Amino acid sequence: MALAQRQPDISYHPDIEKFQLRTERLKAQRSPNSSLPNGFPAELTGPLVWEGKDFKDENQWTFSLDGPQLDEIHQALVHFKGLKKPIGHVNQSTFPLPKLAPLLRKQAQVLQSGRGFFVLRGLTPDKYNIEDNIIIYAGVSSYIGSIRGRQDSKIINGVKQSNMLNHIKDLSKTSVATNIGAPAYTTDKQVFHTDAGDIVSLFSLNTAAKGGESKLASSWRVYNELARTRPDLIRTLAEDWVFDGYGNPAKPYSVRPLLFHRPATADNPEQVVIQYARRGFTGFLHLPRSIDIPPITEAQAEALDALHFLADKFSLTLDFQKGDVQYVNNLSIFHARDEFVDEPGRERHLLRLWLRDPELAWETPGPLKGRWDDLYKDVIEDEQVFSLEPKIRGGAGT
Repeated sequence: MALAQRQPDISYHPDIEKFQLRTERLKAQRSPNSSLPNGFPAELTGPLVWEGKDFKDENQWTFSLDGPQLDEIHQALVHFKGLKKPIGHVNQSTFPLPKLAPLLRKQAQVLQSGRGFFVLRGLTPDKYNIEDNIIIYAGVSSYIGSIRGRQDSKIINGVKQSNMLNHIKDLSKTSVATNIGAPAYTTDKQVFHTDAGDIVSLFSLNTAAKGGESKLASSWRVYNELARTRPDLIRTLAEDWVFDGYGNPAKPYSVRPLLFHRPATADNPEQVVIQYARRGFTGFLHLPRSIDIPPITEAQAEALDALHFLADKFSLTLDFQKGDVQYVNNLSIFHARDEFVDEPGRERHLLRLWLRDPELAWETPGPLKGRWDDLYKDVIEDEQVFSLEPKIRGGAGT
């Protein structure tokens, strides 16, 4: 009788020695003539393919606000508050930035067809309370992606309430510590991954006393390296993977690839999308991978490590300052962060939005459309909730 397949020896934190040993062990099982899946490119080209060493100066990716622009943002805040509307009604018409708007739209184009990221610098979070900071963040971001994504949804008294904002902050010393299942709520490092949605945005309200650097890597550069050296891992990434349903009895797991390819059309260039978060395959802290679902394979474990170590090799480290807003094309860039140390008054605190730009958005790969609909479809103003205090998002804890 064949033995049931077991979960490989792999944890959330990548281990270079285990990766190298696994690669050596699996070498005999690989075909010497491995090829890319049919239609997949041998090499991607264009500005979305980059390495950290390609950038010499942070001015290459930073858009710094000047005094008049900050005044315009403040006046937009005053205008919106005068409307006496909930934050869900923040948009380009209720948060008017007539002079800044075209400059922000140019940066939106950089996200979709340029390098895939930029940092907006110069906001002054210490001058405002948390609610006003959220209004400013949502207002400015509406010019980068006018549709905000749901990060959590609940039905309360028959009414849908969707939390549009997440606080990224260490909660490991609070009453919810034993519920944490994602590194976002700890001081631990976050390995390279993607979030859900088209655009991931982070607003720094405060920085840590030490560490917590933000890292980005071009997933297109990682793809090119794998296509050149390990086409078999491209095949592995393009095959179905078992995603943990985290105890959902109606859907204990789902299945989809991590890697998607869209050929060039008359209107759009060729695109490759890699969408994954490592913890869903390895577990993290108080949210381990479910034991009653199919495990990942040894080849998949090798592929996960390959993604991380190549992303790290080609990565760019950003000096994420208080008041910075980081905007990232989640379809072409992996992101990570270093571990950090907080001290009283120096406690790392970020706000996160998931955005979509209906004018410039990439076509969503078919297997991702259900998840993307959960985020973006038919979002109305009155369902939107913006938490003023940190809490664990659904699916990120027990």
